[in-house]
Amino acid sequence: MKFTLGIEEEYQVIDPETRELASHEQKIVEAAAETLGEQVKAEMHQAVVEVGTNICTDIHDAREQITGLRRDVDSIARSLGFRIGAAGTHPFSAWQKQLLTPHPRYNEIIHELQDTARSNLIFGLHVHVGIDDRNMALHIANSMRYFLPHVYALSTNSPFWEGRNTGFKAFRSKVFDKFPRTGIPDHFESVAEYDSYVNLLIKTRSIDNAKKIWWDLRVHPFYPTMEIRICDIPLTADETVAITAIIQALVAKLYKLRTQNLNFMSYKRIVLNENKWRASRYGLDGKLIDFGKEEEVDTRALIHEILDFVDDVADDLGSRDELQKVVQILENGTGADRQLKVYEETGSLEKVVDFIIEETMRGINK
Repeated sequence: MKFTLGIEEEYQVIDPETRELASHEQKIVEAAAETLGEQVKAEMHQAVVEVGTNICTDIHDAREQITGLRRDVDSIARSLGFRIGAAGTHPFSAWQKQLLTPHPRYNEIIHELQDTARSNLIFGLHVHVGIDDRNMALHIANSMRYFLPHVYALSTNSPFWEGRNTGFKAFRSKVFDKFPRTGIPDHFESVAEYDSYVNLLIKTRSIDNAKKIWWDLRVHPFYPTMEIRICDIPLTADETVAITAIIQALVAKLYKLRTQNLNFMSYKRIVLNENKWRASRYGLDGKLIDFGKEEEVDTRALIHEILDFVDDVADDLGSRDELQKVVQILENGTGADRQLKVYEETGSLEKVVDFIIEETMRGINK
Protein backbone atom coordinates (compact mmCIF):
# COMPACT_ATOMS: atom_id res chain seq x y z
CA MET A 1 0.00 0.00 0.00
CA LYS A 2 1.47 3.34 -1.11
CA PHE A 3 -0.63 5.73 1.06
CA THR A 4 -0.43 8.50 -1.55
CA LEU A 5 -1.34 11.99 -0.41
CA GLY A 6 -3.35 15.00 -1.48
CA ILE A 7 -3.45 18.34 0.33
CA GLU A 8 -6.03 21.12 0.04
CA GLU A 9 -5.49 24.50 1.69
CA GLU A 10 -7.82 27.50 1.87
CA TYR A 11 -6.10 30.92 1.95
CA GLN A 12 -7.33 34.30 3.03
CA VAL A 13 -7.08 37.05 0.42
CA ILE A 14 -6.01 40.20 2.26
CA ASP A 15 -5.75 43.89 1.43
CA PRO A 16 -2.23 44.75 2.67
CA GLU A 17 -3.23 48.35 3.48
CA THR A 18 -6.36 47.77 5.57
CA ARG A 19 -5.46 44.17 6.54
CA GLU A 20 -9.14 43.35 5.87
CA LEU A 21 -10.25 40.39 3.82
CA ALA A 22 -10.64 41.47 0.20
CA SER A 23 -12.62 40.23 -2.77
CA HIS A 24 -10.24 39.27 -5.54
CA GLU A 25 -13.14 38.78 -7.99
CA GLN A 26 -11.55 35.43 -8.92
CA LYS A 27 -8.65 37.26 -10.58
CA ILE A 28 -6.18 35.06 -8.67
CA VAL A 29 -7.95 31.93 -9.91
CA GLU A 30 -8.02 33.22 -13.49
CA ALA A 31 -4.33 34.11 -13.45
CA ALA A 32 -3.37 30.82 -11.84
CA ALA A 33 -5.30 28.81 -14.42
CA GLU A 34 -2.66 29.61 -17.04
CA THR A 35 0.06 27.69 -15.20
CA LEU A 36 -1.66 25.68 -12.44
CA GLY A 37 -4.87 24.64 -14.17
CA GLU A 38 -7.53 23.50 -11.72
CA GLN A 39 -5.15 23.36 -8.76
CA VAL A 40 -6.38 26.82 -7.73
CA LYS A 41 -10.13 27.24 -7.26
CA ALA A 42 -12.71 29.76 -6.18
CA GLU A 43 -14.67 29.30 -2.98
CA MET A 44 -18.07 30.50 -1.78
CA HIS A 45 -16.63 33.73 -0.38
CA GLN A 46 -14.64 35.88 -2.78
CA ALA A 47 -11.99 36.52 -0.11
CA VAL A 48 -11.03 32.84 -0.18
CA VAL A 49 -8.84 30.97 -2.63
CA GLU A 50 -8.40 27.20 -2.43
CA VAL A 51 -5.42 25.22 -3.68
CA GLY A 52 -5.00 21.48 -4.09
CA THR A 53 -1.97 19.39 -4.88
CA ASN A 54 -1.94 16.70 -7.49
CA ILE A 55 -1.58 13.15 -6.16
CA CYS A 56 1.63 13.09 -4.10
CA THR A 57 3.67 9.90 -4.14
CA ASP A 58 5.10 10.52 -0.67
CA ILE A 59 5.57 13.19 1.98
CA HIS A 60 8.55 14.71 0.14
CA ASP A 61 6.45 15.18 -2.98
CA ALA A 62 3.73 16.67 -0.78
CA ARG A 63 6.18 19.19 0.66
CA GLU A 64 7.40 20.21 -2.79
CA GLN A 65 3.88 20.64 -4.14
CA ILE A 66 2.32 22.55 -1.24
CA THR A 67 5.27 24.93 -0.89
CA GLY A 68 5.16 25.49 -4.64
CA LEU A 69 1.45 26.31 -4.49
CA ARG A 70 1.93 28.76 -1.62
CA ARG A 71 4.77 30.44 -3.51
CA ASP A 72 2.91 30.66 -6.82
CA VAL A 73 -0.39 31.87 -5.35
CA ASP A 74 1.42 34.44 -3.20
CA SER A 75 3.25 35.73 -6.27
CA ILE A 76 0.01 36.05 -8.25
CA ALA A 77 -1.76 37.73 -5.31
CA ARG A 78 1.08 40.25 -4.92
CA SER A 79 0.97 41.08 -8.63
CA LEU A 80 -2.70 41.98 -8.19
CA GLY A 81 -2.14 44.05 -5.05
CA PHE A 82 -3.19 41.41 -2.49
CA ARG A 83 -1.53 39.14 0.04
CA ILE A 84 -2.51 35.66 1.13
CA GLY A 85 -2.77 34.48 4.71
CA ALA A 86 -3.01 31.04 6.30
CA ALA A 87 -5.17 31.10 9.42
CA GLY A 88 -8.43 29.35 10.29
CA THR A 89 -10.27 32.65 10.79
CA HIS A 90 -9.45 36.26 10.02
CA PRO A 91 -8.77 38.23 13.21
CA PHE A 92 -11.35 40.96 12.62
CA SER A 93 -13.09 40.98 9.22
CA ALA A 94 -16.86 40.55 9.46
CA TRP A 95 -18.61 37.92 7.36
CA GLN A 96 -21.55 40.27 6.73
CA LYS A 97 -19.33 42.47 4.54
CA GLN A 98 -17.97 39.69 2.31
CA LEU A 99 -18.99 39.23 -1.30
CA LEU A 100 -20.15 35.79 -2.38
CA THR A 101 -19.10 33.96 -5.53
CA PRO A 102 -21.97 33.65 -8.03
CA HIS A 103 -22.14 29.96 -8.90
CA PRO A 104 -25.11 27.52 -9.08
CA ARG A 105 -23.60 25.21 -6.43
CA TYR A 106 -22.94 28.04 -3.98
CA ASN A 107 -26.33 29.63 -4.72
CA GLU A 108 -28.00 26.34 -3.87
CA ILE A 109 -26.10 25.97 -0.58
CA ILE A 110 -26.85 29.58 0.41
CA HIS A 111 -30.53 29.16 -0.46
CA GLU A 112 -30.75 26.09 1.77
CA LEU A 113 -28.49 27.08 4.66
CA GLN A 114 -28.97 30.88 4.64
CA ASP A 115 -26.83 32.74 7.22
CA THR A 116 -25.26 29.46 8.27
CA ALA A 117 -23.55 29.45 4.87
CA ARG A 118 -22.99 33.20 4.58
CA SER A 119 -21.22 33.28 7.95
CA ASN A 120 -19.01 30.30 7.15
CA LEU A 121 -15.95 32.48 6.63
CA ILE A 122 -13.36 29.91 7.69
CA PHE A 123 -10.20 28.39 6.27
CA GLY A 124 -9.18 24.77 6.59
CA LEU A 125 -6.70 22.07 5.68
CA HIS A 126 -7.94 18.83 4.12
CA VAL A 127 -5.60 15.85 3.83
CA HIS A 128 -6.35 12.88 1.55
CA VAL A 129 -4.64 9.52 2.06
CA GLY A 130 -4.97 7.02 -0.77
CA ILE A 131 -6.68 3.70 0.07
CA ASP A 132 -8.11 1.69 -2.82
CA ASP A 133 -10.28 -0.71 -0.81
CA ARG A 134 -13.43 0.99 0.55
CA ASN A 135 -13.95 -1.72 3.15
CA MET A 136 -10.44 -1.19 4.46
CA ALA A 137 -10.84 2.58 4.31
CA LEU A 138 -14.01 2.43 6.38
CA HIS A 139 -12.40 0.15 8.96
CA ILE A 140 -9.44 2.52 9.31
CA ALA A 141 -11.77 5.53 9.45
CA ASN A 142 -13.63 3.97 12.39
CA SER A 143 -10.35 3.75 14.32
CA MET A 144 -8.94 7.05 13.03
CA ARG A 145 -11.85 8.90 14.65
CA TYR A 146 -10.10 8.49 18.03
CA PHE A 147 -7.08 10.50 16.88
CA LEU A 148 -8.95 13.41 15.30
CA PRO A 149 -8.89 15.65 18.41
CA HIS A 150 -5.15 15.10 18.84
CA VAL A 151 -4.45 16.09 15.23
CA TYR A 152 -6.86 19.00 15.60
CA ALA A 153 -4.99 20.28 18.67
CA LEU A 154 -1.79 20.38 16.59
CA SER A 155 -3.46 22.50 13.90
CA THR A 156 -5.28 25.05 16.09
CA ASN A 157 -4.94 28.42 14.36
CA SER A 158 -8.16 30.44 14.78
CA PRO A 159 -8.27 32.21 18.14
CA PHE A 160 -9.92 35.41 16.88
CA TRP A 161 -13.37 36.01 15.38
CA GLU A 162 -14.78 39.37 14.29
CA GLY A 163 -12.32 41.39 16.34
CA ARG A 164 -12.50 39.38 19.55
CA ASN A 165 -10.22 36.97 21.32
CA THR A 166 -12.69 34.10 21.54
CA GLY A 167 -10.87 32.25 24.33
CA PHE A 168 -10.62 29.26 21.98
CA LYS A 169 -7.44 28.10 20.28
CA ALA A 170 -9.61 27.02 17.34
CA PHE A 171 -12.90 28.87 16.95
CA ARG A 172 -13.22 27.77 13.32
CA SER A 173 -14.99 24.54 14.24
CA LYS A 174 -17.53 26.49 16.34
CA VAL A 175 -18.44 28.42 13.19
CA PHE A 176 -18.64 25.29 11.06
CA ASP A 177 -20.69 23.37 13.64
CA LYS A 178 -23.74 25.33 12.47
CA PHE A 179 -23.67 23.33 9.23
CA PRO A 180 -25.59 20.04 9.11
CA ARG A 181 -23.70 16.75 8.83
CA THR A 182 -20.48 18.02 10.43
CA GLY A 183 -18.24 16.88 13.28
CA ILE A 184 -16.83 13.47 14.09
CA PRO A 185 -18.79 10.75 12.26
CA ASP A 186 -20.45 7.75 13.81
CA HIS A 187 -18.94 4.28 13.68
CA PHE A 188 -20.20 2.33 10.66
CA GLU A 189 -20.19 -1.46 10.77
CA SER A 190 -19.90 -1.86 7.01
CA VAL A 191 -19.77 -0.08 3.68
CA ALA A 192 -23.31 -1.28 3.11
CA GLU A 193 -24.48 0.51 6.27
CA TYR A 194 -22.69 3.69 5.21
CA ASP A 195 -24.11 3.53 1.67
CA SER A 196 -27.58 2.95 3.10
CA TYR A 197 -27.24 6.11 5.17
CA VAL A 198 -26.12 8.15 2.15
CA ASN A 199 -28.88 6.75 -0.03
CA LEU A 200 -31.49 7.58 2.61
CA LEU A 201 -30.36 11.21 2.65
CA ILE A 202 -30.45 11.37 -1.15
CA LYS A 203 -33.87 9.69 -1.30
CA THR A 204 -35.30 12.17 1.22
CA ARG A 205 -33.72 15.13 -0.63
CA SER A 206 -31.53 16.06 2.32
CA ILE A 207 -28.54 15.97 -0.04
CA ASP A 208 -28.04 15.39 -3.75
CA ASN A 209 -24.66 13.68 -3.33
CA ALA A 210 -22.36 12.49 -0.57
CA LYS A 211 -20.03 15.51 -0.90
CA LYS A 212 -22.58 17.40 1.18
CA ILE A 213 -21.61 15.24 4.14
CA TRP A 214 -19.04 17.54 5.73
CA TRP A 215 -17.71 15.34 8.53
CA ASP A 216 -14.27 15.81 10.10
CA LEU A 217 -13.31 12.53 8.45
CA ARG A 218 -14.90 10.75 5.54
CA VAL A 219 -14.24 7.98 3.08
CA HIS A 220 -14.36 10.15 -0.01
CA PRO A 221 -17.49 9.52 -2.10
CA PHE A 222 -15.74 9.83 -5.47
CA TYR A 223 -12.00 9.26 -4.95
CA PRO A 224 -10.18 6.23 -3.48
CA THR A 225 -9.08 8.23 -0.46
CA MET A 226 -9.76 8.85 3.18
CA GLU A 227 -10.16 12.58 3.76
CA ILE A 228 -9.32 14.22 7.10
CA ARG A 229 -11.07 17.59 7.26
CA ILE A 230 -10.88 18.60 10.93
CA CYS A 231 -7.79 20.84 10.81
CA ASP A 232 -7.45 24.59 10.73
CA ILE A 233 -5.09 25.66 7.97
CA PRO A 234 -1.70 25.98 9.72
CA LEU A 235 0.33 29.18 9.53
CA THR A 236 3.36 27.64 7.83
CA ALA A 237 3.96 25.09 5.11
CA ASP A 238 6.23 23.21 7.53
CA GLU A 239 3.28 22.74 9.90
CA THR A 240 1.00 21.60 7.09
CA VAL A 241 3.53 18.98 6.00
CA ALA A 242 4.16 17.81 9.59
CA ILE A 243 0.43 17.38 10.23
CA THR A 244 0.04 15.61 6.89
CA ALA A 245 2.88 13.27 7.89
CA ILE A 246 1.29 12.30 11.21
CA ILE A 247 -2.07 11.71 9.50
CA GLN A 248 -0.44 9.49 6.86
CA ALA A 249 1.52 7.60 9.53
CA LEU A 250 -1.61 6.96 11.59
CA VAL A 251 -3.43 5.59 8.56
CA ALA A 252 -0.45 3.37 7.70
CA LYS A 253 -0.19 2.09 11.29
CA LEU A 254 -3.90 1.31 11.51
CA TYR A 255 -3.64 -0.49 8.16
CA LYS A 256 -0.69 -2.50 9.50
CA LEU A 257 -2.64 -3.52 12.59
CA ARG A 258 -5.61 -4.58 10.47
CA THR A 259 -3.45 -6.74 8.19
CA GLN A 260 -2.03 -8.40 11.31
CA ASN A 261 -5.59 -9.13 12.46
CA LEU A 262 -5.29 -6.58 15.26
CA ASN A 263 -7.73 -3.77 15.95
CA PHE A 264 -7.53 -0.37 17.58
CA MET A 265 -10.41 0.41 19.90
CA SER A 266 -13.40 2.22 18.39
CA TYR A 267 -15.22 4.69 20.63
CA LYS A 268 -18.62 6.33 20.44
CA ARG A 269 -18.95 9.74 18.89
CA ILE A 270 -20.41 11.23 22.09
CA VAL A 271 -17.22 10.29 23.92
CA LEU A 272 -14.84 11.49 21.22
CA ASN A 273 -16.64 14.84 21.12
CA GLU A 274 -15.43 15.54 24.64
CA ASN A 275 -11.86 15.50 23.36
CA LYS A 276 -12.71 17.55 20.29
CA TRP A 277 -14.18 20.28 22.46
CA ARG A 278 -11.08 20.30 24.67
CA ALA A 279 -8.79 20.51 21.64
CA SER A 280 -10.78 23.44 20.25
CA ARG A 281 -10.79 25.30 23.56
CA TYR A 282 -7.27 24.68 24.85
CA GLY A 283 -5.19 23.45 21.91
CA LEU A 284 -1.93 21.91 23.12
CA ASP A 285 -2.17 23.56 26.55
CA GLY A 286 -5.02 21.42 27.83
CA LYS A 287 -5.64 17.81 28.70
CA LEU A 288 -7.39 15.17 26.62
CA ILE A 289 -9.07 12.08 27.97
CA ASP A 290 -7.20 8.80 27.66
CA PHE A 291 -10.22 6.55 27.35
CA GLY A 292 -8.21 3.39 28.01
CA LYS A 293 -6.98 4.73 31.35
CA GLU A 294 -10.17 6.74 31.91
CA GLU A 295 -8.18 9.77 33.02
CA GLU A 296 -7.02 13.16 31.78
CA VAL A 297 -3.55 13.37 30.25
CA ASP A 298 -1.62 16.42 29.01
CA THR A 299 -2.29 16.82 25.30
CA ARG A 300 1.41 17.17 24.48
CA ALA A 301 2.15 13.89 26.26
CA LEU A 302 -0.55 12.11 24.27
CA ILE A 303 0.85 13.41 20.99
CA HIS A 304 4.30 12.15 21.99
CA GLU A 305 2.62 8.77 22.58
CA ILE A 306 1.15 8.93 19.07
CA LEU A 307 4.62 9.57 17.64
CA ASP A 308 5.82 6.46 19.46
CA PHE A 309 2.77 4.55 18.18
CA VAL A 310 3.60 5.30 14.52
CA ASP A 311 7.38 5.01 14.85
CA ASP A 312 7.53 1.59 13.18
CA VAL A 313 5.96 2.87 9.95
CA ALA A 314 7.93 6.14 9.68
CA ASP A 315 10.90 4.74 7.77
CA ASP A 316 8.77 2.84 5.26
CA LEU A 317 6.91 6.09 4.56
CA GLY A 318 10.13 8.12 4.50
CA SER A 319 8.54 10.59 6.90
CA ARG A 320 10.76 10.45 9.98
CA ASP A 321 12.18 13.95 9.43
CA GLU A 322 8.74 15.45 8.84
CA LEU A 323 7.31 13.72 11.91
CA GLN A 324 10.12 15.29 13.93
CA LYS A 325 8.63 18.66 13.01
CA VAL A 326 5.55 17.67 15.04
CA VAL A 327 7.85 17.88 18.07
CA GLN A 328 8.75 21.42 17.01
CA ILE A 329 5.05 22.35 17.04
CA LEU A 330 4.79 20.92 20.56
CA GLU A 331 7.77 23.02 21.62
CA ASN A 332 6.98 26.27 19.79
CA GLY A 333 3.19 26.27 20.00
CA THR A 334 0.57 26.20 17.29
CA GLY A 335 -0.46 29.06 15.04
CA ALA A 336 -3.06 30.07 17.63
CA ASP A 337 -0.42 30.29 20.36
CA ARG A 338 1.80 32.44 18.18
CA GLN A 339 -1.04 34.71 17.03
CA LEU A 340 -2.06 35.28 20.64
CA LYS A 341 1.51 36.08 21.61
CA VAL A 342 1.71 38.81 18.94
CA TYR A 343 -1.60 40.25 20.16
CA GLU A 344 -0.46 40.21 23.79
CA GLU A 345 2.76 42.00 22.83
CA THR A 346 1.24 44.60 20.50
CA GLY A 347 -2.46 44.90 21.36
CA SER A 348 -3.06 45.17 17.62
CA LEU A 349 -5.08 42.80 15.47
CA GLU A 350 -3.60 44.50 12.41
CA LYS A 351 -0.17 43.36 13.63
CA VAL A 352 -1.59 39.86 13.99
CA VAL A 353 -2.65 39.97 10.33
CA ASP A 354 0.84 41.14 9.35
CA PHE A 355 2.25 38.20 11.30
CA ILE A 356 -0.11 35.76 9.54
CA ILE A 357 0.96 37.08 6.13
CA GLU A 358 4.63 36.76 7.07
CA GLU A 359 4.31 33.26 8.54
CA THR A 360 2.35 32.01 5.53
CA MET A 361 5.49 32.34 3.42
CA ARG A 362 8.07 31.45 6.07
CA GLY A 363 10.64 28.99 4.74
CA ILE A 364 9.44 29.35 1.14
CA ASN A 365 11.81 30.77 -1.45
CA LYS A 366 10.05 33.49 -3.41
